[in-house]
Amino acid sequence: MSASGETPQLYAAREPIFPRRVSGRFRNLKWVIMAVTLGIYYLTPWIRWDRGPNLPDQAVLVDLANRRFFFFMIEIWPHEFYFIAGLLIMAGLGLFLFTSALGRVWCGYTCPQTVWTDLFILVERWIEGDRNARVRLWRAKWDFRKWRLRITKFIVWILIAVATGGAWVFYFADAPTLLVDLFTLNAHPVAYTTVAILTATTFVFGGLMREQVCIYMCPWPRIQAAMMDEETITVGYREWRGEPRGKHRKADGAEELGDCIDCMACVNVCPMGIDIRDGQQLECITCALCIDACDDVMERIGKPRGLIDYLSLADEEAERAGALPRPIWKHVLRPRTILYTTLWSLVGVGLIVALFLRQEIDMTVSPVRNPTFVMLSDGTIRNIYDVRLRNKHGEAREFRMSLTSDEVMRIQLEGTDRLVITVPPDSTTLQRVYVSARPGSPAATGASTDLRLWVEDLASTDRAYRDTNFTGRGTQ
Repeated sequence: MSASGETPQLYAAREPIFPRRVSGRFRNLKWVIMAVTLGIYYLTPWIRWDRGPNLPDQAVLVDLANRRFFFFMIEIWPHEFYFIAGLLIMAGLGLFLFTSALGRVWCGYTCPQTVWTDLFILVERWIEGDRNARVRLWRAKWDFRKWRLRITKFIVWILIAVATGGAWVFYFADAPTLLVDLFTLNAHPVAYTTVAILTATTFVFGGLMREQVCIYMCPWPRIQAAMMDEETITVGYREWRGEPRGKHRKADGAEELGDCIDCMACVNVCPMGIDIRDGQQLECITCALCIDACDDVMERIGKPRGLIDYLSLADEEAERAGALPRPIWKHVLRPRTILYTTLWSLVGVGLIVALFLRQEIDMTVSPVRNPTFVMLSDGTIRNIYDVRLRNKHGEAREFRMSLTSDEVMRIQLEGTDRLVITVPPDSTTLQRVYVSARPGSPAATGASTDLRLWVEDLASTDRAYRDTNFTGRGTQ
């Protein structure tokens, strides 16, 4: 309760923001990034990749039914989830690196919320007009024209949202097949539910909430402060050059004014609705559209560009004192960014090495210890093992089992007289294996004997082994 008796509000009602159209090098860069990222998102599920007759032909596929992930020539199995964990760690370190060096460039250029919001604003501007026209339409009474424009805009937004949700589910099933099933109402209810949820969230986040997602829902604006310091390159206002601001350049005392003519161009183009001249703010996503707007004004009034620019707080202080700003590379290459780059590189190299060194034969051996051993009628001691073999190939493979040990022992497979296991393509087989030691042998009378079980792929001659123990009567 405040001193006036009013309860403080933790959430401010949204005031509509109508960003003005702007052109310039940063706006053009955002258009390119939008086209590339949206193209990758929408088109990737349709890229084909021939893996043989028994594997999916989709280049990028999350196969939940068989618990696998395909990425072009790479196939990741559930027990290899550390590859996904490593990629997530690299993504986090990369975010730390870019934020510490260049501020919130992720938020301003490549964040999905930013990309889809830009797309929705583009549609809004195309249908309703630029900033002034949209402001007038917002304030106008509800007549036929306003209903027509608003409904048209919502229809296009919904189509984009449906395409967004639809593209997401295509990553989890064969895209051409699922597309037909969706339109013929033969798809699984989970697919329709997922598309509906993602359609709703895309429409609401990109069309209605927009900057509120960044301010209230995203944790990164709060975390970024720990990643940035006075050496970080970010969007800033050269107050020493722009102040005192004023519009009347021919009035008395105009020679004492700074370069800022208080035209509000930087505010009018900001998708977050803030004034960069007020300093660093949580809401700023460093999209740099204010730089394009201000540079355009500076050129028209004959002033140098860069009143609003990418700069560091340290440089702003140096320039205020009359010194020249340091080269950008000196801001980027500093202990913090070098540390992040080193960690990021180490994780990446580790993943690549692990990817190329992983075994073609995936094998696990689990001794059955209930009971620990079985004594047959002739005194033979038998141990039982569960051997799990995974065939990572697109065709059935035969694997030969064998053993090596310092003691003489015999191996037998349950259900067959052969020592060969046939594993279907891209699947796992559990095979029970019996290992026996003859009566009176050291392995039978001892407590524990080292044992190595081997598997050989008869098609490729690749071999793999797992070490285990043979338990004898000496444990009693």
